[in-house]
Amino acid sequence: MGQGHGHGMTVEQGVSAGGRHLRRLWTAVALGAVTFAVQLSAGLATSSLALLADSAHVFTDIFGVALAAVAITVARGASVGPGRTFGLYRSEVLAALVNAVLLFGVAGWVVYEAVVRFGAPPEVPGWPVTVVAVVGLGMNLGSFLLLRDGAKESLNVRGAYLEVMADMIGSVGVLVSGLVTVVFGWRYADPVIGVGIGLFVLPRAWRLGRSALRILFQHAPEGVDVGEMTDDLAGLPGVCEVHDLHVWTLTSGMEVVSAHLTISDGVDQQAVLVAARGLLAEDYRIGHCTLQIEATNVQCTDVTW
Repeated sequence: MGQGHGHGMTVEQGVSAGGRHLRRLWTAVALGAVTFAVQLSAGLATSSLALLADSAHVFTDIFGVALAAVAITVARGASVGPGRTFGLYRSEVLAALVNAVLLFGVAGWVVYEAVVRFGAPPEVPGWPVTVVAVVGLGMNLGSFLLLRDGAKESLNVRGAYLEVMADMIGSVGVLVSGLVTVVFGWRYADPVIGVGIGLFVLPRAWRLGRSALRILFQHAPEGVDVGEMTDDLAGLPGVCEVHDLHVWTLTSGMEVVSAHLTISDGVDQQAVLVAARGLLAEDYRIGHCTLQIEATNVQCTDVTW
């Protein structure tokens, strides 16, 4: 009996999870740009450090979301060729990692500035801060709702979503700070809110960066038990052994499996391939698989790495 192999693909071939939400990402960039322009103008007009600091935060968020959108655009437009068999889909993951680093940097800066202000809290004009915070909150809420569904599917969109969420929480914080300043004249409201925002963002940035690194290091997708997958494939009728099993993520929504299946003499190779592809698609939601069928009397070449 000879050897055979088969491939399986998802219905939406070549379309990443992030690619399905590209238009919403660009809309979020536009809303963020409006927020940045309003906050920067008001901050310069009133000399409000709170607004200027938050506008810097918004600018970082715009950059992060735009980076996510550009990465998806590049990945979708890049042709697959002999020297680039997977295209540039990993650019989406790299963008997510950059977003995580940006989130870390901004959150750390916010916490640092807040600590510094505890020593000499500046006088922040309450009403301008409050009004601009309301405008920013409305814009951020719109972006938040646009990206919420995509964040469940795509790591890259999740990075942009976290950027927007952090900015929305920042707007809430600035709003609270402005109202407290107007009502009570308490100057410590701004640094207290700043520490809260920073501590909220840091663990989320950590989780995003960890997820991106898992993909770049080609770890098995989270939630996939490789041992259980091996046992399930070995339990298919006619399969004697499963070896050289590899499962990894190309980019969010694109998981890949390759494996060698040793079958008993006289077993229909095509039937085993169909059963194995069906198992991976139904039980693990993995549609792209490369499976090699081997007979029991065929010696598989050992991999040295």
